[in-house]
Amino acid sequence: MQNAAAVVPPSSVHLLSLLRSSETIEEAKKLHCLSLKTGSFDHPPVSSRLLSLYTARPINDLIYARSVFDRIQSPSLPLWNMMIKCYVENHRSHEAICLFSHLLSEFSPDNFTLPCVLKGCSRLCAVEEGKQIHGVSVKLGLTLDKFVQSSLVSLYSKCGMLDCARKVFDKMGERDLVTWNSLIDGYARSGNVEIAMKLFDEIPDRDSYSWTALLHGFSKSGKVEAARDVFDQMPAKNLVSWNAMINGYMRSGDFESACDLFKTMPERNLITWNTVIAGYEVNGRFEEALSMFVRMLEEEDDLKPNNATYTSLISAVAASAILSTAKWVHSYMVKNGIGSDGVLGTLLIEMYSKCGSIESALTTFRSIRRKKLGHWNSVIVGLGMHGMADEALDLFKQMQECGIKPNAVTFVGLLNACSHVGYVDEARFYFDLMVKEYKVEHKIEHYGCLVDALCRTGNLQDAKTIIQKMPMRPNKVIWMSLLRGARNYVDIEMGEYAAHQLIDLAPESHVPLSNMYAAAGKWEKVSEVRETMKKKGIKKEAGWSLIERKGVIHRFFVGDKSHPQTEEIYAKLKEMREKLKAAGHIADTRQVLLRIEDEKEKEVELELHSERLAIAYALINNSNRPIRVLKNLTVCNDCHSVTKLLSRIYQRDIIVRDNSRFHHFRAGYCSCNDFW
Repeated sequence: MQNAAAVVPPSSVHLLSLLRSSETIEEAKKLHCLSLKTGSFDHPPVSSRLLSLYTARPINDLIYARSVFDRIQSPSLPLWNMMIKCYVENHRSHEAICLFSHLLSEFSPDNFTLPCVLKGCSRLCAVEEGKQIHGVSVKLGLTLDKFVQSSLVSLYSKCGMLDCARKVFDKMGERDLVTWNSLIDGYARSGNVEIAMKLFDEIPDRDSYSWTALLHGFSKSGKVEAARDVFDQMPAKNLVSWNAMINGYMRSGDFESACDLFKTMPERNLITWNTVIAGYEVNGRFEEALSMFVRMLEEEDDLKPNNATYTSLISAVAASAILSTAKWVHSYMVKNGIGSDGVLGTLLIEMYSKCGSIESALTTFRSIRRKKLGHWNSVIVGLGMHGMADEALDLFKQMQECGIKPNAVTFVGLLNACSHVGYVDEARFYFDLMVKEYKVEHKIEHYGCLVDALCRTGNLQDAKTIIQKMPMRPNKVIWMSLLRGARNYVDIEMGEYAAHQLIDLAPESHVPLSNMYAAAGKWEKVSEVRETMKKKGIKKEAGWSLIERKGVIHRFFVGDKSHPQTEEIYAKLKEMREKLKAAGHIADTRQVLLRIEDEKEKEVELELHSERLAIAYALINNSNRPIRVLKNLTVCNDCHSVTKLLSRIYQRDIIVRDNSRFHHFRAGYCSCNDFW
């Protein structure tokens, strides 16, 4: 039957000849179309050659390959192998493994099938599936095949199962350089410097990958000094080794050494730039990350940013919270045809939310045609952060109607939204709903949000009860919520209880404890806490507020007089004081955390808080645009009341981002409903 099937009718001989000489996808498509029209496709040599064309380089087109494969009535094992390899090479390893499972019902895999599917397992770090395939190789007697063995060593090494990798390696009769390199790389990545070096010394021959594997492994495992020793000894340094060394320095926070290498390396590629940009972003040096991106655009005409570039860049901009920069980055992406689907869309929504423009976040969300769970989660979290709980809850209902199943992150966003506006009953409802209806297990973050909602609304005893009944140990975030709630509602006993739990978990908890005593006028207790802080070397973080104008950041501290426009700013402060007094504002001098007896002095102290200086500067320089202030500490009660009044007096929208959320002040009201 096979011989008969292999015979090609005379009408198809010419077509097969053309297929054998074909090299481009355009030619392949034309001949594919011709084979269907003439009926030649059904002859195995023709369909097999078509599949070979689509799966092999330079074409390697998975979609057309699969369309051919699905039309073949009884594909042979080599054809199955072609498809599995094509899936793996197109980074669709999950589908490759699924296809392999279907293959098992038709054929016994051979020594070509197994290395391909093991490579897919390696890319996914799918160890359990890899072990099952290892078992299949044992049953089929293929464990002595050098390609299967090499693939198993690579799989186990990349997944950190070095004992398994070593067992396979030791049983190998013939070891090629790739296998040696895989094992060296595995030991180096796991931090086993001595074993990696021993293998490196034993290797019969070395290539550039041998050196790079050792270097890259040391670099990723944090052994930067060992990596540098290898780098300096390399007979020929390739671009990969330079990038690995820079990555190692960036990971360890040694920016100076990383930049020295960056300046001296003979050539750079996109990975080089991405490594430096990501290194700055991960280490909180957001301005450097952005400037490095701009520099890349200026110096590298041939390089185009990819998803990895944008991921680091957007994250850096989100953390810096500068809206003008966020809009510039998004505009650049749009101009260069970068879509907002997938992960980048999620990050853009998050970026706009953190930069204070929930409107832009919503616009981005609405522009995404195929919304995934990450997009819904990102915008729900953003709305909650901005005190727009009603909108977040409505969006959740829309999400349910679209058939999108929520996960743990969704409920963190919902609970956080409820917490930020004092919706206690709603918080309890969604806390119960997540388990009852969606079988999403409560995690510490969900307990934290519920406790926070209770503390913000003064339900401190209920919060304490929930904390005591939690199935996991409370973290410092939960205890800090209770301590802050105790301070706001002047419950000294509850505050001391929370502080006692916090002492070991968070030394910085001495600060809110001291503030609580100060607000209650217990100055002896304040002195005791501050003395303890002094002995332990704990310093209170200085409060600051910043505002951006025309790409320039202006940062203000309490009582700051260093700004070039100080005279105008203080004149505006005086005007603000008079207008506030006329509007009936009475200063809440309990917010003064220094021991000052004179009430007038206390009022002056409050007037010089950093956000008021920033607002004064904005009123002088920004005509009608919303005022956006970024603050590193929580807004005090008096500044919150003042900002509400200022938004009405000057008819200006004022958006303040403090260390936990956004406040949108408009016409004398705040989005937080006075719960923060």
